[in-house]
Amino acid sequence: MRFIVFVKATKDSEAGVMPSEELLDAMGKFNEEMVKAGVMLDGNGLQPSAKGARVRFSGDKRTVIDGPFTETKELVAGYWLLQCKSLAEAVEWIKRCPNPHMVDSEIEIRPLFELEDFGEGEAIERHRRLDAQLKG
Repeated sequence: MRFIVFVKATKDSEAGVMPSEELLDAMGKFNEEMVKAGVMLDGNGLQPSAKGARVRFSGDKRTVIDGPFTETKELVAGYWLLQCKSLAEAVEWIKRCPNPHMVDSEIEIRPLFELEDFGEGEAIERHRRLDAQLKG
């Protein structure tokens, strides 16, 4: 199973405060462990929401909203994409993670839908073809 792991933002991460050398080192070691175990598929930090945008959908209308976004607790500062046998395994890995912000913080873990989770149909077959192209 694949899981997306969201490192929630803080006021400092939204202000663009970069992690300390010690935190970068600890995170690097943690990432190396996950890579060696074959768990980590991808991961990265995100720049503050001030450098981003949102697109709001309302029927056929599209509205672009430039950052920054005000609800820090709802924002993401980074992510990992993990391959684990279960949610419990993903949780065990993340419990070993260094605190990403050195203040009270949260990391959210959610399973991804796989194509096998959907029924059969032409739309799913299109997605299977696209998935095959992505995987080369």
